[in-house]
Formats: sequence, C-alpha cells, structure tokens
Amino acid sequence: MGLAQNRTAGGNRYMNPDQYCQQRAAQSGSSFYYSFRFLPQDKRRAITALYAFCREVDDIADDVTDVGVARSKLGWWRAEVANLFAGHPQHPVTMALRDATERFGVNPGQLNEIIDGMEMDLSHHRYSDFDALRIYCHRVAGVVGQLSAGIFGYRHDKTRDYAENLGLAFQLTNIIRDVGEDARRGRIYLPADELERFGISPDELVVSSKATEFRHLMEFQVARARSHYVTAFAALHPDDRATQKPGLIMAAIYQALLAEIERDGFLVRNQRTSLTPIRKLWIAWRTWSLG
Repeated sequence: MGLAQNRTAGGNRYMNPDQYCQQRAAQSGSSFYYSFRFLPQDKRRAITALYAFCREVDDIADDVTDVGVARSKLGWWRAEVANLFAGHPQHPVTMALRDATERFGVNPGQLNEIIDGMEMDLSHHRYSDFDALRIYCHRVAGVVGQLSAGIFGYRHDKTRDYAENLGLAFQLTNIIRDVGEDARRGRIYLPADELERFGISPDELVVSSKATEFRHLMEFQVARARSHYVTAFAALHPDDRATQKPGLIMAAIYQALLAEIERDGFLVRNQRTSLTPIRKLWIAWRTWSLG
C-alpha cells in the first residue's frame, strides 16, 4: 500500500492507509471504536476503514458551511467510490476499503447510499413525520449497520433486519443526545408532527421552557429508540450472536447512554450527555466476556 500524508502539530507524519483509518477512528472517541477493538485483525481493518469512510463524508456535511462546496466535496467522494471499484482508489480510506470490497462484500450502491444520507443534511433541516426521518436514518445508519454485519459475518438473512434496526436505534439515540446542539445549527431531526403533538416549537428545543412538555416529548423519543433495540435483538439469530458481538457491544454502550440521558432529566437542550472512555471500555469488555 502507498503512504498517506497527515500533517500534525509536530510536522509531517507518513502513514499507510490502515494507520490513517485507525487514527480517524481513535480521534473520534466514538462508541463504534470501542466495539471493534476485540475483532480479529482482518475484520478490524475492514470495519475501521468503513468507519473512517463514514467520518470523512459526515465531516463534510457537518463542518463545511458553504453548501455548494459541501456538495462538490461529496461529489468527489462519489467519484472516489467509482475509483475504488474500478481498481484505482486515490484516498487512503478507499485504499484501505479495497480489501473489504473483495472479502466482505462492501458494494458501491451502499457506500453511495451513505453519501445520499449525508447530502440530505445539506438540504433537509426538518422532517414532517417519522416516515420521512426513517429514510434519513436508514441511509446514514441502517446501511452502515448492514455493511458492518456483513463484515462481522452472519449465516441467517434475518440478521440483516437486526443490523438495519440496530442502526436505526443508534441514530435515534444520537438524535436524542444532540437535540440542542443540532437545533442551534438549524437542524431539527425530531419530526414536526411530534413537536406539535407535545406542544414544543422548534425554538423551544434550545431554551429551557415548557419543561414538562419537553420531558414528555423526550420520553416518547426514548421509548421509540428502545423499541428499535428490542426489534433488532429479536431478529438476531442465536447462531449469529457470536460474530455480531461488536454490534451488541455498541448497543450496550448506547443503551447506557440513553439511561444516562433519562437519569439526568433530559438536559439535552443545553448539554451533551456522554459516557467516559473508561466506562465505554468496561461495557465493551463486559459485553464481550458475557457472550
């Protein structure tokens, strides 16, 4: 493999594509990172490359303020996906993903669908109802769940349903955690019809008013997220449980996060609830050990 250049505070450091992806995953501090630390090397390399791909395109949607520039950058990634499957990837992430396309069935349609989801963030800042939001969640999380399940390995087709619902549960958890932060950026993922039902206006997602109504709204959101975890676990065949442990680790971490948000009294309008790295690592180890 070639070398990827990464400029750091200490100067230029040259990394191969796998090292670049590893650094992207480690820097994020995501629960995803903790969930695949226990995998065999080949699967760990593949899932780390997939995660790095998601980080690259997600950062464009989140950090590039000029919509035209962001669309252009996502267009570049679409071209790079084509390069990957044509056999001449240019970016360290797609170089690292090349092995995963051959060994684990990562395909261009699904990678482009993830980009489709990121592109929605450039133009869709409101969702009328949950059916509309579900399309977004499928693209940015359900597809990632399915690709991840393929890398981890499974024998039963229903495990794909498990992976889809688990991905949706993760995304719904993220939406709950980031309510205030997203609203301040002009993005409201809570469906408009549900805001209306609970008597909460978009502006009230960033101010501490209507505490009772807001708590009821968030209790509803948490219940729906938990229902997707239940649906996911019900679809996971016992034969596939061992190979799908990374997803179960992430689910344990995310369910702990939901419980923490609830225990804190849904302070998500003004702060971002998170788990410490050591707690995430402990949950990961415990889930892996229990089987």
